[in-house]
Amino acid sequence: MRRYAMELGAGLLFYGAILPLIFFALRNGWVGEEMKVPLLLLPMVPIFMIAWVILRQIRRLDEFQRKTQLEVLAFSFAGTALLSLSYGFLEIAGLPKLSMFYVWPVMSALWVIGGLVSRFHYR
Repeated sequence: MRRYAMELGAGLLFYGAILPLIFFALRNGWVGEEMKVPLLLLPMVPIFMIAWVILRQIRRLDEFQRKTQLEVLAFSFAGTALLSLSYGFLEIAGLPKLSMFYVWPVMSALWVIGGLVSRFHYR
């Protein structure tokens, strides 16, 4: 578990460090038009790293832990689908449009909430 936390932390740190640098470079006009797309996709490198770390950790879990993680991920997936679709319909009613950037934090938050509920449920 310690190795997982360190690897996940490294990916999150890399993501958190690279993002402000990219936006700073864009805001100050240091990047030409031809480099905007590759530069804006650069944060996906640590995101892939984070996904790989999580998948590798799930493979290391025992059968019960995998079962609970599947339940937690199903809760997160379904909750995100319900919230995003509901808000999509509310946008038609005139609520402000939200960026797709909100989906991942919502899914992550629901994953944490589902994990806490699961931990309490299986005590």
